[in-house]
Amino acid sequence: MLAIETSTDALSVALGTGEPGAPLWQRSGPGGAQASGTLLPMVRSLLLEAGWSLDTLAAVVFGRGPGSFTGLRTACSVAQGLAYGVQGLGRAGGLPVLPVDTLLALAEEARQARMDAGQPLPGAIVALLDARMGEVYVAPYACHAGGPAGLTPLAPARLCTPADLPAYLQERTPGERLLAGNVFEMDALAALAGQRHPALPTAAALLRLAPGLLAAGHAVAAQDALPLYVRDKVAQTTAERESIRLAAEAGA
Repeated sequence: MLAIETSTDALSVALGTGEPGAPLWQRSGPGGAQASGTLLPMVRSLLLEAGWSLDTLAAVVFGRGPGSFTGLRTACSVAQGLAYGVQGLGRAGGLPVLPVDTLLALAEEARQARMDAGQPLPGAIVALLDARMGEVYVAPYACHAGGPAGLTPLAPARLCTPADLPAYLQERTPGERLLAGNVFEMDALAALAGQRHPALPTAAALLRLAPGLLAAGHAVAAQDALPLYVRDKVAQTTAERESIRLAAEAGA
């Protein structure tokens, strides 16, 4: 399988079966606006290095969101294009496409890092991604051993303000929790309880999750592969920014 992750400022691509101990080919680089120009050359390079052709793959996997609007659209459109493209190579209907939640991939990256380091797994992993505009994307997962199937969603991904996050997590993860993500430089989260593990979703994590998700029937046809935005607006208006500035000055 080919996995594509462009939901943050980091781009990663991976190729492999996703099975433990199996060969893995991967590339990484800057994401954001640069991803659209480097993603396809990375894919070609990986296929050439592995000696595989696109039409022999079982599926194209991509991080569907939440995350960067531009990054999600890039991953989705490239996954769809590659899946459709193999029709000319004899694969009728194209390749299956597997959309995977980026917060699940982030939690898996943190879970695997703990296991690789020989550290005990927490009762829950809370995936946190910077959503800009002073908010975070959050999703909590129950965590246990047993391979990449060791994460169970406790609630769907949602947008949350730092002020609301402690109560939200206390209700859903009252026990030991590991906070994983890229939000720990936010001053508003300085007092948030829980161990911290800086992490980002990666294509390798997508691959580890893919076999279980495929077996569970989560693959879709290319035309049905869509981003998961969670937030429906990409920026604040001038009036909203001014209101936030005045509120901050009033509280200073």
